Amino acid sequence: MADPAGDLAARVLAAPPRLGAVRLLAIDGRSGAGKSHLAALVVDVLRRRGADPALVSTDDFATWDDPVSWWPRLATGVLDPLAAGEPGRYRRTEWTAAGEPVPGAEVDVPVPGVLVLEGVSSGRRSVRGATSVLCWLDHAGSDARLARAVARDGEWSRPHLQRWQRFETGWFAVDEPWNAADVTYSSERSNQLGGND
Repeated sequence: MADPAGDLAARVLAAPPRLGAVRLLAIDGRSGAGKSHLAALVVDVLRRRGADPALVSTDDFATWDDPVSWWPRLATGVLDPLAAGEPGRYRRTEWTAAGEPVPGAEVDVPVPGVLVLEGVSSGRRSVRGATSVLCWLDHAGSDARLARAVARDGEWSRPHLQRWQRFETGWFAVDEPWNAADVTYSSERSNQLGGND
């Protein structure tokens, strides 16, 4: 695929809204696969096409000790209000210089035409019925993904990321988002997806 961002934007704009009047694009994949980079590219394309997108990252919720069970905060703060045609709001997780998670700023999410939800577990089973397009971003090499994530987060994060990779291997083995994906891209084979995420 020469232009994954353009392709995803076209797919989600052609799909019916399933989160109330909002089209939800979930970009799921393992850590370091390039999800954040792809999501930013898609949001840029959607803005140029006048689609009024919003971007929410699962990184704003997850911590080393709570990789996926934070989901109710996203559902009650963002997904449920948007489905009802109301703006959403959540408190972002921020990180100290020592790598400790702390409650961060409140983030307002106006009702968008398209909500791009990116990050590990963004395409989980519980949201698939409300998802207009589910994208699985593949990158098979765990060493390469670890290197990309360490380059993004810093060397201090390596042991945490190694533990995270072990967790997500088990998570994805059960959740299997690739089997439900409307489209799959490989960040290993695309020059368009070279960013770290």
